[in-house]
Amino acid sequence: MSLITTRPGPGPARPYTFPAVRRLTAHGGTVIAAHLPGQILASSALLLDASAARETEGREGTATVLAKSLEEGTRKRDSAAYALALEGLGAELSASVDWDTFRVGVAAPVPVLTDAVRLAAEAARTPLLAAEDVIRVRDDEVTALRMDWAQPGPRADAALRSALFGAEGRYRRPLHGDPTSVAAVTVEDVLAFHESWMLRPGVLLVAGDLDALDLDALAEAAFAGTSGEPLEQAGPLGVPVPPARRTVLVDRPGSVQSTLRLGHRAPERATPDYVAMTLAATVLGGAFTSRLNHLIREVKGYTYGIRGSYAMTRRAGRFEVAAGVQTAVTAPAIRDTLGEISRTQLEGVTEEELEVARSWRAGQLSVEMQTPGAIAGALASLVVHGLPDDYYETLRREYLEATVEQVSEAAARHLTVDGLTLVVEGDGAVISEGLAEFGDVVDAEV
Repeated sequence: MSLITTRPGPGPARPYTFPAVRRLTAHGGTVIAAHLPGQILASSALLLDASAARETEGREGTATVLAKSLEEGTRKRDSAAYALALEGLGAELSASVDWDTFRVGVAAPVPVLTDAVRLAAEAARTPLLAAEDVIRVRDDEVTALRMDWAQPGPRADAALRSALFGAEGRYRRPLHGDPTSVAAVTVEDVLAFHESWMLRPGVLLVAGDLDALDLDALAEAAFAGTSGEPLEQAGPLGVPVPPARRTVLVDRPGSVQSTLRLGHRAPERATPDYVAMTLAATVLGGAFTSRLNHLIREVKGYTYGIRGSYAMTRRAGRFEVAAGVQTAVTAPAIRDTLGEISRTQLEGVTEEELEVARSWRAGQLSVEMQTPGAIAGALASLVVHGLPDDYYETLRREYLEATVEQVSEAAARHLTVDGLTLVVEGDGAVISEGLAEFGDVVDAEV
């Protein structure tokens, strides 16, 4: 037996083709479908304009409570009968909420997908929403949030979002609310949210063997009994840059580590700079081999891991660096992090770094697109962000062909150190003096 002492090199990039996309307008709604020949399992998702952004102030988390209540029965079947109906088809239902949409997804074998979509629509359009069920779901969510918020991180996340989106209404509050706002959600709030936002047709996404599926029948199953025109979409929120860096302290007495959340506003997902920005962020902090992880973890030993990335929705985006560091090295870790962000902004990236980022991003894209559920998720991005049907084939090519100049220019345009908000969750009595190095320190209101 012999040992191989050198790692095999990467082979040439293989071509990638996103499945053919078909569109159908029928029964008041739109079906967007991706053809996966020979797939036995199919995935679909009902995409509704009932996102968290639609929630009432002080009742953040209403849509999440609604999503988690959908399997508690419908006006036609109680929860046990509904569960048996799903199981009888070999189907699995999921419901989720983000800043852009409310999604009710269902996966099932191709021959019974239409029946499964009909069940998903039944839950979305005519949920039972019995008072005792909604209250139990809400209380479970409050308990889960209280446990989560007792850990480092959620309060820092909330403080950063509040600082970045303070003038943007709902966007300044956490996506799923907080323990206080969810506890305030009433049965009437959930019923009103459903009545206001869930009864329009929406868009049905389908990924499966379209030769064995009847798209018109799927449209009828998804949109029967609905009415109303699509809602007008609001425009991007913009990218305001603060005149100076801000430091926000989230006091956590006795903490042995400091949780760092450093960020600033960024463009929305549909920005033409998306590829170059993503590659720049990958070099800076988006991979284990990134500049930040190498310096802060490998060289300095301040943390187990640090990441920097862009998060983008239909209307807004943000750049964020996240890490947990030892309390004693809070200020040095921030100083070094700011230095790497500044270096990337001013000097750009190198060809060697970019080659790793290109390969990883393009390869990750291909690996992620292996299941019907992933393809349905990709279709959702096309709808939400107004992207063309050939977007993913183009995206992979753009990753592989991006130049050092393009990525460095994007870093210069979309990274800033002077406009960063620094949120630090930790023992204020120990770290506040060191934080003064980065400007005036204010206490978080979370």
